[in-house]
This record gives sequence, structure tokens and C-alpha cells, in this order.
Amino acid sequence: MPDDLQNKIIFQQVAELLQNARQQVLRTVNSTMTITYFEIGRIIVEEEQNGKDRAEYGKQLLKDLSKQLTKEFGRGFSIDNLENMRKLFLTFSKSETLSRILEIQKKTVSACGIQISKNAVSVCGIKKSRLSNFVFLF
Repeated sequence: MPDDLQNKIIFQQVAELLQNARQQVLRTVNSTMTITYFEIGRIIVEEEQNGKDRAEYGKQLLKDLSKQLTKEFGRGFSIDNLENMRKLFLTFSKSETLSRILEIQKKTVSACGIQISKNAVSVCGIKKSRLSNFVFLF
């Protein structure tokens, strides 16, 4: 077999392996992000429900939490993103279990608003441009 043909076959095998690995990593990151954002939303909702004047307390809670998380973990924890995490919890906590959310997610990458581009990942409207800024719960 000529060297050029052998090199092309090896390249194709390695490229396919790397593409499959990349897809597996994206699925794992999506699942982890969904669980993490769901849990952050749960914590926010539970804390808000213990507040006396919910509307004002909730606004201040999100403002303070956004400031602290951004300082500690970088971009991705704006008040809007925290509100989206809260909405994620409120939307799925009553009607479906988190395992059901993840099952839906496996069937379609667009479940729960998950969008993947070359340089960014967005889950339920929460956009992250670098994977190193994600919060993971293990």
C-alpha cells in the first residue's frame, strides 16, 4: 500500500476518533451544566421563599450573588443568567424530574435551549464562551 494512502487512512481513523471524543465531551458538559444550573436555580428559589419581602429580597439576592460569583468564577453569572437558572428550576421541578430533562437532552441538542457553536455553549439562555469558566458539581 502506498505511503500516501496509508497516511490518509490513519488520518481518517484518528480524525474520526477525535470527532467522536469531542462530541462525547460536549454531551457530558451539557449534562453537567444542566444539572449545575438546575441546582443553582433550586438554591435561589429556596432562599427567595425564605425571604420576607420576596420581590425586593429576590432582586437584592440575585444582585449580590451575581457580583460574588462573577468575582470568584468570572463571566457567566449576570443577573439575567441567574434568573434563567431560576426559571430552569421552576419550569422543570414541578413537571419533570431532572433525569427526564437529561433524557430529552440526549434526544435533541436543542433541549432546554442548549446551543453549541465552535466557540461558545449556551444552556437555557446562559452563554459561556470558554469551558474553563463553567461551574461543575461532582
